[in-house]
Amino acid sequence: MDAPSQGLPEHMIDVPVDTPAGGDGVGVLSEVETEELKSELIKVEDEIATLRQVLAAKEKHAAEIKRKLGLTTFNELKQNLSKGWQDVQASNAYKGASVKVEDLNKTITQSEVYKKTSATLSTAGSKTSSAISSVGSVLSRTLGEIKESPTFKSFEESVGNLKAKVIGNENNAKDGYQSPTATSPTAEEKLPQDSAPF
Repeated sequence: MDAPSQGLPEHMIDVPVDTPAGGDGVGVLSEVETEELKSELIKVEDEIATLRQVLAAKEKHAAEIKRKLGLTTFNELKQNLSKGWQDVQASNAYKGASVKVEDLNKTITQSEVYKKTSATLSTAGSKTSSAISSVGSVLSRTLGEIKESPTFKSFEESVGNLKAKVIGNENNAKDGYQSPTATSPTAEEKLPQDSAPF
């Protein structure tokens, strides 16, 4: 017995192998066997082509039935996702994970670290709100003081006088009186509307 045949059952040791040294099996068939295999290959390929045509016709028929039933690809996908989600929710792994997450949530929210952090954040929020409120009251008080200052009152009176003069000039112009500060009409304003140059 040779070294390569060790460990093989005895009935397989002397089995002849028809493949050449290359191992691809080409060149070991007789011409008759080759012709038979070629004709069998042609038949199998014809059957495959026929089955593809039948499959295409069946798929077309199924699509037509779905269209008549109002089943779209989107609806089918939605149904598949819904069913898949129901299957996931019903699975033991999901139920176990859900219970673990609930337990973890309870453990975290009841821990001292969580309670201290929550209290600290609450206090920080209150202090921030208080600081913002203080800034707002300081700003409103400062604005009130500015409004009461003599400079602001003087400015306010000047604006009021200017407003009175402007309104007075407009009213006088409506009444046919033009103030000495009013400008004289331009050449275009003197032209009557109907004597336009064009």
